[in-house]
Amino acid sequence: MSTQTDPVIVVGVDGSPASTAALRWAIQTATRQHGRVHAISVRRSPELMPATSYALEPHGLRQPEPDQTTSLKRLHDTIEQAKEGIENPAPIVAVSVIGDPETELAKAAQHADMLVVGGHGQGPLAEVFLGSVAAGAVRHAPCPVVIIPQEVTKQYT
Repeated sequence: MSTQTDPVIVVGVDGSPASTAALRWAIQTATRQHGRVHAISVRRSPELMPATSYALEPHGLRQPEPDQTTSLKRLHDTIEQAKEGIENPAPIVAVSVIGDPETELAKAAQHADMLVVGGHGQGPLAEVFLGSVAAGAVRHAPCPVVIIPQEVTKQYT
């Protein structure tokens, strides 16, 4: 939890409609609570990591990851889209990191009051309703987690 009086909401942003909806929900909530948002974009490491799920590519072939500059530009564009129409939106910090999304979001949420992610409904059958990153957030986050389901994405975009 944050040690400051203003609530901190960490939100995972991958450019998908579900993550844009999660970001918009986080901005609206932080604005109402006089808090702030930390928007985190996680780029996967480009090298093969034996003895991990990345070595097997269980979710199919990944698209090449954007470089840091492109990743931050996409994140800033997504932030602008998500805060459109919100009067006096809460302050937003944009961060792009390289790593495993579940791990990096859990680290980013270490001192947050809440972690927000979009539920994609992709991946293996066990994770079909949440998405693999959302399922990982529920398992590993050190704070409450809000998942914006894919079915309500249109309400927040």
